[in-house]
Amino acid sequence: MITDATALAEAIASRRLTSTQAMQASITAAEAFSSLGAITYRDEARGLAAAAGIDALPMASPARAAMPFAGVPTLAKDLGGPFSGFPVAAGSALLDRMQSDSPDSDLAKRFRASGLCLFGLTTSPEFGLSLASEPAIGPMCRNPLDPGLTAGGSSGGAAAAVAAGIVAIAHATDAGGSIRVPAACCGLVGLKPGRGTMPAGPSFGNHLGGIASELAICRSVRDTATIFSAISGHARGPFPPVKQAQRAAATLRIGILTDTGTRYPTDADRMAVIETAGMALEADGHRLVSVPFTAIDEACTASRRAFFDIVCANLAEAITAFGLDALRTEPLTQAAIARGLSLPAIDLWKSLNGMLFVSQDLWRLFDDVDVLLCPMLSGPPVPIGSFPSDHGDLDLHFGRMAAFAPLASLANASGCPAITLPFGHDADGLPLPVQIMAPMGGEALLLQVAQRLEREQRYTHPFPIAGLPS
Repeated sequence: MITDATALAEAIASRRLTSTQAMQASITAAEAFSSLGAITYRDEARGLAAAAGIDALPMASPARAAMPFAGVPTLAKDLGGPFSGFPVAAGSALLDRMQSDSPDSDLAKRFRASGLCLFGLTTSPEFGLSLASEPAIGPMCRNPLDPGLTAGGSSGGAAAAVAAGIVAIAHATDAGGSIRVPAACCGLVGLKPGRGTMPAGPSFGNHLGGIASELAICRSVRDTATIFSAISGHARGPFPPVKQAQRAAATLRIGILTDTGTRYPTDADRMAVIETAGMALEADGHRLVSVPFTAIDEACTASRRAFFDIVCANLAEAITAFGLDALRTEPLTQAAIARGLSLPAIDLWKSLNGMLFVSQDLWRLFDDVDVLLCPMLSGPPVPIGSFPSDHGDLDLHFGRMAAFAPLASLANASGCPAITLPFGHDADGLPLPVQIMAPMGGEALLLQVAQRLEREQRYTHPFPIAGLPS
């Protein structure tokens, strides 16, 4: 039996427990796992009120029937959104956490319309600048699988909460791997939707020039497919409604990345699992196509540079626009702001223009393969403290992140969708994640391939979901 948000919603719908009881179980679990530092802000009263609202709906009502996750507790990330009533601090002392009067974003409205009941915000690094979630203001987020290791970033709190079973699904954002890296660290499923598939309105404040997207971290591919269906499309802004590309052919060309280069090599276990996953797909009749790293090497380098420049420029603009005191941020953030303020327009233009060539390179790759199977991480989750922010060496910091997740930013810069899911355990019991990429509009194809791999049941979640009847 799959234990996920869908299973919890089914248990609520079948009256094995109420929405309020599910919320109370999540609140209890949040307290029991408080040492993980997954949650940075809680509003239990709002969560219970939302759950009571679901309980008040007749089981047979059309409104309730339209909610795939009716009564399921959830958490939003302390970055992105916003979700009305939940004040975002973005992991920073710079933003005083005051009761938010901001209206729901378009995405937040759809989260709530799916029946999810929000009771808090999950930990992220300051302004999402790290692949670990250890903001100076706290809490320090730890991996439930091994508290000495990172849960990843910047959606590390979301991943830790889902892996620990506090919630079965949690909102997350991804501008450079921030959904997929934490999911990979914690043995979860994380989809970064393609450019333009998710609503970013009404302000487009977390859009980041097209590299950022929002969705969720989940325990199953079916939850990912359901939340994607509930949230995506018809964005009010620069992108048209989503039209999913479908491939009718029974046989897919599965690109298998043969290496990740000499600069940022991937360990033997995490390369071997790519081959194992490929063999599972080949057994279904799909055709494997070897893809050397040289085919995407230049695109990876350009992607990292674009991420670096866009993030720094975005921070500098925000500080300037709102008249904020940059000295109240962490040293690493101060360095990013300073770089953004001094970044020549011509250099930023080169990075933005470089993204077009990254997209072109990926389109050419997808002329020869339908999806690309590749590593998500270069090795196991790194120890707590591996991405310190008490210094201003940006090249060192971004280099460390590139070494940990060499292919993460490729999907962001190209606009292509990418998904990660676990496909086994290593000798230490830690998840072995794989990443699958597809051309823009290929989310349905990604989910199809991921569901096939998930059926192998090669990974077991060690923590039950709070409230889910056994």
